[in-house]
Amino acid sequence: MSFISTSAPLARALADRNYSEPTPVQAAVLEETAAGRDLLVSSQTGSGKTVAYGLAIGADLLGEAEALPRAERPLALIVAPTRELALQVQRELNWLYKQTNARVISCVGGMDPRREAALLDEGAHIVVGTPGRLRDHIERRRLDVSGLRAVVLDEADEMLDLGFRDDLEFILKSAPEERRSLLFSATLPKAIIALARSYQRDALRIEVAGGERGHADIEYRAIRVFPKEAELAVVNLLRFHDSPTALVFCNTRNAVRHLEAILLERGFSAVALSGELSQSERNSALQALRDGRARVCVATDVAARGIDLPGLTLVIHAELPNDPEVMQHRSGRTGRAGNKGTSVLLVPASRRRKAEMLISEAKIEVSWAGPPTQDEIRVLDEQRLLNDPLLSGEASEDDAPMVAALLAGRSTEEIAAALVRVYRSRLPASEEVGDPNFGRDERRPVRSSEDYARPREHGGAERPERREKSGPRGDTVWFRLNIGRKDGADPRQLLPMLCRRGKITRDEVGAIRIFDKETKVEIDAEVAERFYELAKAVDRDKIIIEPVTGEDERRPAKPFAEKASHAPRAPYQPREQRDERSSAPTRKPYEGKGKPYEGKGKPFGAKPYDPARRDREPAYEETAILRPERPFDKKAEHGGKPFAGKFKGGKFEGGKKPFGAPQGGERPAAGDARPAGKSFGDKKPFGAKKPFTGKKPFGAKKPRRDDR
Repeated sequence: MSFISTSAPLARALADRNYSEPTPVQAAVLEETAAGRDLLVSSQTGSGKTVAYGLAIGADLLGEAEALPRAERPLALIVAPTRELALQVQRELNWLYKQTNARVISCVGGMDPRREAALLDEGAHIVVGTPGRLRDHIERRRLDVSGLRAVVLDEADEMLDLGFRDDLEFILKSAPEERRSLLFSATLPKAIIALARSYQRDALRIEVAGGERGHADIEYRAIRVFPKEAELAVVNLLRFHDSPTALVFCNTRNAVRHLEAILLERGFSAVALSGELSQSERNSALQALRDGRARVCVATDVAARGIDLPGLTLVIHAELPNDPEVMQHRSGRTGRAGNKGTSVLLVPASRRRKAEMLISEAKIEVSWAGPPTQDEIRVLDEQRLLNDPLLSGEASEDDAPMVAALLAGRSTEEIAAALVRVYRSRLPASEEVGDPNFGRDERRPVRSSEDYARPREHGGAERPERREKSGPRGDTVWFRLNIGRKDGADPRQLLPMLCRRGKITRDEVGAIRIFDKETKVEIDAEVAERFYELAKAVDRDKIIIEPVTGEDERRPAKPFAEKASHAPRAPYQPREQRDERSSAPTRKPYEGKGKPYEGKGKPFGAKPYDPARRDREPAYEETAILRPERPFDKKAEHGGKPFAGKFKGGKFEGGKKPFGAPQGGERPAAGDARPAGKSFGDKKPFGAKKPFTGKKPFGAKKPRRDDR
């Protein structure tokens, strides 16, 4: 099947792009049974869904016309989950509808809404945007959806996962009922089917099979790594595959920033892509990858859907995804449009079971191996140097004098060595990584600590030799760096920087001591002078390296053999002898010292001394010793100090007043009752009323004129 059934201007645009045969999903939407109907399409990522729904809505927008009229109200609305996918859809529809004079604009979050409102006022035929921004324009009456003929939901399952259900329902309710609805999704969960039943009429369900494997054009590899060497394994994978464009996925924004810094430090041209960046920064990063100014993109799952980068042949999962669907979307960034790609999963031992579960649920075939070694990368570098276009070209007339001067003054070996050095200087250094080799427990018996403790003559196993620690073994020289702990200095980032700037190896770097405002580094004395000459120039990171002057300028490093060792082990004894060995001697029991208690009377609880018990102290028996009786201190009869005042002239003077004494005034006679309304002192007794003085009492009314 070809694109004959499509509109003439769209067919010409496809021919200009060398589209000869439609993909399965494109052929399905161009069938006669799908013409004019609502569609519910399920197809794997990278299958050409954007061009598919662009062709599907062509008849609704153009009809029999060759070009569209002047743009006024939008005719089609495309909703995408992410900004990058929306902008990519805009680019795809621009070239597809270029010969129809269609005006395609985008409305995405992170961009200037006033500029988008101005573009909408000028008119548009197709509007592509994210759910939140489109709903905002509709609510503010900037986007008129009354003339829509088609609404497309791209990656509908992803939009529901991101929590855009309310926004999608608002957009679908705002659109005219007679419009055409097309839902495209990689999977069809129950939520998508329920949404289709609510807002589609007699929808045609199209499921495009992806073949026996998830992606037939993608080779999956699982790389065993140690947990602390995952970043080094990423470096070696990038050097081993030498892809024009590579995409490295991490699960968090912090991991993206950290890995991007490591790759930049080692000389890779890398960019980052995550949700914390502004839209302009994200657009600049993607444009750098398309232009070739950057070759590696470190991203979160925000780049797992819809991103189409030319020349992307390698995808690395630096951290395992959470589910197989995300893994397929990540891997689907490569192996697109019939091209081959490689998807690599880094699997530490602790995540092996999860990796196997992801591989099983995704129904893909994976080859297990260790990370690329330095020897393998070195062999590939030699082959790439021999096949480099610089060596295959012929010298021009302008280059002939320089070639003759080089041959006259230098030997061929010197010229070849210089060429190799120049070639290697452009390449990031590879790293030394190990292979944990998960399968060794299947080939070798499991050894326990008891097996290694038993000598060979008793059936034990030899303990494997420990890996010697790297670093200088002779004299060393200390250097100072002008960054410290407050500047974010990290040994994992400083070590590759020192090796790159000083042209030394990791084994020639000793201790790295980080202080608050500076860092001291120990370098092998044999290469210290050459290291300083190469590293003293200020690099782009503005780190200054200078020798340390003082007592710690030169310090001899002790050989590893002189280090203090642990005490020797006790000789081995078989279990039988260990079980039958005699017990440790016991202490001699205490026989008692001194004489029994001979004081007067028996103390409290004293008992007669028993020599048979050999007590350390004499035993006591219960006795009762009464304390001498002490009479209570005589106090006042009613407690406290008795009243010491005097009564003179009917008043009390001096001392405290006894309880119940009157508050002042004349003292009443004994037996007399307190007269009502009279006070004994200066205060009015409780309940006494104010006598009437002839004034009008409070609340009295003024007599009326008639009452007078």
